[in-house]
Amino acid sequence: MEKVSIGIIGGSGLYQMSGLTDTHEVAVDTPFGTPSDNFIVGTLEGKRVAFLARHGRGHRILPSELNFRANIFAMKMLGVEKIISASAVGSLREDHRPLDIVLPDQFFDRTRGRISTFFGEGLVVHVSFAHPVCSYLGDQLMAASAQSGVPVKRGGTYLCMEGPAFSTVAESNVYRSWGMDIIGMTNLQEAKLAREAEICYATVALVTDYDCWHPDHDAVTVDQVIAVLNQNSENGQKLIRTAVRVLDHQRPCKCGSALKSAILTEKSKVPAEIKDKLALLIGKYLS
Repeated sequence: MEKVSIGIIGGSGLYQMSGLTDTHEVAVDTPFGTPSDNFIVGTLEGKRVAFLARHGRGHRILPSELNFRANIFAMKMLGVEKIISASAVGSLREDHRPLDIVLPDQFFDRTRGRISTFFGEGLVVHVSFAHPVCSYLGDQLMAASAQSGVPVKRGGTYLCMEGPAFSTVAESNVYRSWGMDIIGMTNLQEAKLAREAEICYATVALVTDYDCWHPDHDAVTVDQVIAVLNQNSENGQKLIRTAVRVLDHQRPCKCGSALKSAILTEKSKVPAEIKDKLALLIGKYLS
């Protein structure tokens, strides 16, 4: 299996990556099942990358149906060290307008019962998640913004809701009162699992519309949202292409050693089958 160091996850409206050449599909089977789709491995800006359509090509998978563990574990199997994840979001602030791109640095969980850890079954691990986004990867995305001319806003909180229905007005107003910035349905679990897999992770949040708190929300048509989504997808891809070009192999962050002090279970007590299943993640710490 070809090894690549950069992974890209495309969300709603970003089902393929323009500029990707010399491509081939890779089907990855993980201990946690099948990812959302085959990976498209190819060359982007002179570097080999792995692209995954989060909801599958044709948008077949609900947010609550996503096999997040398979998606991230497969990235790890491919050798990925850095993930740039694009996601369509709604805005909870007047100044985050449709077509804006936000790089959130925090997440708030409003999902219910989603599996968001690789561990358990005899192995207890507690990773640090106070700062869920890799700051170094964020720095490189900001550098890409300056080079590409695609403006981005850095910082803020992504509230991850369960879905698939959108918020009620009451919920939307509560989220605003909490100081949340944008709202989506997918990226929190990816960020948690990427941290457990010791992969750098950052979200490129593409604002498609205001959430339902906004007085003009009901006047927005599906056609308008799709038009914004398509235009934002173009800007997002331009930003990601530039980011891939500026990315280096350095990892001055702590993402690559997130498990070093996180494993609580005594080595001798970890079940053999779990050691084998998760060798890719924990082998260097339990050997």
